[in-house]
Amino acid sequence: MNAPVPTADTLRSALAGLLDGLPPKAAAQAVERLIANYRGTTPTHTPVLRDRSDVAAYAAYRMPATFEAVCAALEAFADAVPGWRPGSHVDVGGGTGAATWAVNATWAGARPVTVLDWAEPALALGREIAAANPELDGAAWQRSRIGAALTLESTDLVTVSYVLGELTEADRASVVDAAAGAAQAVVIIEPGTPDGYTRVLAARERLTGAGFHVAAPCPHSAACPIVPGQDWCHFSARVARSSLHRQVKGGSLPYEDEKFSYVAATRFPPAPAASRVVRRPQIRKGQVLLDLCGRDEALRRETVTKRHGPLYKAARDAEWGDAWPPPGDDAWPPPGDDA
Repeated sequence: MNAPVPTADTLRSALAGLLDGLPPKAAAQAVERLIANYRGTTPTHTPVLRDRSDVAAYAAYRMPATFEAVCAALEAFADAVPGWRPGSHVDVGGGTGAATWAVNATWAGARPVTVLDWAEPALALGREIAAANPELDGAAWQRSRIGAALTLESTDLVTVSYVLGELTEADRASVVDAAAGAAQAVVIIEPGTPDGYTRVLAARERLTGAGFHVAAPCPHSAACPIVPGQDWCHFSARVARSSLHRQVKGGSLPYEDEKFSYVAATRFPPAPAASRVVRRPQIRKGQVLLDLCGRDEALRRETVTKRHGPLYKAARDAEWGDAWPPPGDDAWPPPGDDA
């Protein structure tokens, strides 16, 4: 029996044919215009994606990056809720369904799924792409205003990915409150910029205020220790570049890194990481420097050296965004160590 095709490969294959019949130059121009719109101020009554050409170009360009970022956030979340899996999922502002694919990649199997978006062309294309994944056959693609009027049915998981930046501050609060009122778990992902982090931080505060526990990336549900205006919490996911990526952005590398900020929170108590690697580890001769956010609600730098044995190898293999210490190690630093 053949092994199943990974969800990421299935998605890439489904996206590959989207631009058939659309001249490459026209696709690139559509993407450039849409990027400019997303970086500007978008009125909440105006969908950014207007027609199928817009949606096809932008999905081929952006959907892989959104998928990888959401997968990375969900992987950290899943580690903090071992044994739990969503029995149902609502993707708020889901567009063509990148987060829906990411949830399916994290927890395989069919489940009731509802994708809500106000752009009908995005929903139509999302439905078309999802036909490539039998586990998404039953997904419902529904047009909905994303804002103060949003109402959600009870569900296990709500995702809100790359949406809050399109909304007014009041509508952001309404969407987060609606998610908190409907779900057992809420995962919010935004671009890994200072503004994106600020939106995630505001959403985090609303979720904890509603009684949720932070599962990831933070090891605690207390206030973020980062000083506003001095730094921001974000992570990175590697994305294979398509020909459209290279055409729009130029460059010769076959990949790019998608920076994102996120919060995952639950109504039930999770098991968050003891600490989280919040910067790319610095590997030096005989030592690794890890910048960590810990359960003591503080940022700190730890040095892992060869004398730490297996932990040294684990530190050399650690990546930005990983939990620390790795699974199986109950405490860091080791007993009697002052690292």
